[in-house]
Order: sequence, then C-alpha cells, then structure tokens
Amino acid sequence: MVSNNLKKGILCGVIGVFLISLQPIISNSRPSIIDPYIFAAMSAIIQVSIFFPLYFLERKKLKKNILQYPGDSMKFQSQLNGWKKKENLILLIIIGISFSIVPILLFIGFELAKAIPSALALKSEIIFALLFGFLILKERITKTQIIFSMTLFLGLFIAISKGNFISLEFNMGVIILIISVAIFTFIHTLTKIGLNKNELFSTQIVFFRNLFSGIILLFIYIIIFPLENLWIVVDPLNFFYFILMGLDYGFSLFFWYKTLSYIDIGKAGIINSITPIITAFFAFIILGEVFTIYHLIGLLVIIFSIVMIVREKEKISA
Repeated sequence: MVSNNLKKGILCGVIGVFLISLQPIISNSRPSIIDPYIFAAMSAIIQVSIFFPLYFLERKKLKKNILQYPGDSMKFQSQLNGWKKKENLILLIIIGISFSIVPILLFIGFELAKAIPSALALKSEIIFALLFGFLILKERITKTQIIFSMTLFLGLFIAISKGNFISLEFNMGVIILIISVAIFTFIHTLTKIGLNKNELFSTQIVFFRNLFSGIILLFIYIIIFPLENLWIVVDPLNFFYFILMGLDYGFSLFFWYKTLSYIDIGKAGIINSITPIITAFFAFIILGEVFTIYHLIGLLVIIFSIVMIVREKEKISA
C-alpha cells in the first residue's frame, strides 16, 4: 500500500516538474524589450512579495510548536532563531549574491540555447550534486555513478550536436546554462548544511535569497542603465511576464522543497528527470521548436543515466 507521504511527495513533485518545465518557455516568450537583467530583478521582487507572508506564517507556526511540543522545543527554537548565527547570516548573504547572478545566466542561456536544449542542459545538475556532495558533504561516489555521469554528458552531447560529433558547433547558451547549474548546485549544497542542522527553513531561504538578490539587481540596474528604461516595468504586458516568471520560479522552488520533505532525494530526482519531455512538448506547441530524433536519443540516455545514478545512491544510503 502506498504511504500518504509518498502520495504527497509524488503530487508535489509532479507540480514542481510542470513548473520547472515551463521556465524556458516563459523566458523565451517574453517581449524582446525585456532584457535578462531587469527580468531577473523583477522576478525576484515578485517572489519576495509571494514568500513574505509565507515566511512569517512559517515563523508563527514554529512559535506555536514551541508551546505545543515542549519536548521538541529546542529543535523549533533552532529553526526560528538559527538565522541569527554568524555563519548562517553569511550563508544567506552568499545565497542572495549568487542568485543575483544565476537568473541572469539562466535567462541568457534559455534565449541562446532555445527551450529544448536548455531543459536537457539543466539535467547536468545531478552530476554537480554528486561532485559537491563528495567535496563538501563528504558523500561517497561509486564507479557506477561516475560511469553514468559520463553517459549523461554523452546524452547531452548527442542532443546538442545533433549527432554531428566532427563539426560540433559550440552552443554558448548550453555552456552558460551549465555554468549557472554548477553555481546554484554549489549554493544548494551549502544550504543543505543549514537545513540538516535545523537552523534554516525553506520559505525563509527563498524569501531572503530573493530579497537580497532583488535589492542588489535593482540597485545595480539603476546605476548602470538610464532611469528612463524603468518604464519597461510599468508596461502591463511586461509586468504580466514578470509576475508569470516570479510565480513559476517561486512556486517551483516551494514544491521542490515540499517534495523533499515527503520523499527522499532519489525518488524526487527520478520524478524531476522528466522535465525535458514537458518542456519539449510546450516548446513545440508554443515556440514552434522542432523535437528531433537526436533530442529524443539524448533525452533517453539522460533519463536512463539519472535513474542509474539515483539507484546507486540509494544502494549506498541503504
């Protein structure tokens, strides 16, 4: 019989996958006048407005739990006040600075690479998760995981090169996306330390990350670009895309964290591996991108590699 937590985890995972799959579509559908910089800044501000009440509701719940469950009061106290520790404050600032850079790289990468290759490139996250897990969290890596990590990159290579290995043209968008994946996976690994110590919680991280990045991006934008450019923000069509990306990006994070709270990261990783399929469908319907046989072969190789890496990870954990 399927447990209640597994059902909730699968449901949250499917919703999260759907939202993540739409990010390249929304980004590449936006009006050309919206540059990646202002798009990242306004999306962050929209997310702040979403997660501000959620963050304080979570704090209120923790305060209530301290009174209701005195036996676990130390745990709830730690989650409530852990952000005040110097190392956690530094971590939140690092997260904010990093995610001032990552969304810009993502939006530039989406535009240059197109939606389908973008979705495939984002699957390199599992490789960086293994690498940083080994270097920072001292997690074990097996030969099988190394082999299938190389196989995953082979699948990405097939999809991007369209099978032409001799005259491969560098897709700068894919390179930019892989760099952004490396950065945010590194930050997620550092964040996991705070979560594991029960000194930070998910809505808090998302709120502060977007608060810092939104302030930084807007401040730099006002310094670098003419103030007249800010009329872009008040245009109704442009503002619609800011809200759309803010909602999608913010809630994709929220449902990813909720998925991890119900099921282990292995099962979540397998669910998350199907994002390129959904992206390819909407890229074909909305953007008119062609899904080639090389995309299909690369996609199958990538999904198979992810499944094998996750299975091996579960064996190590068992």
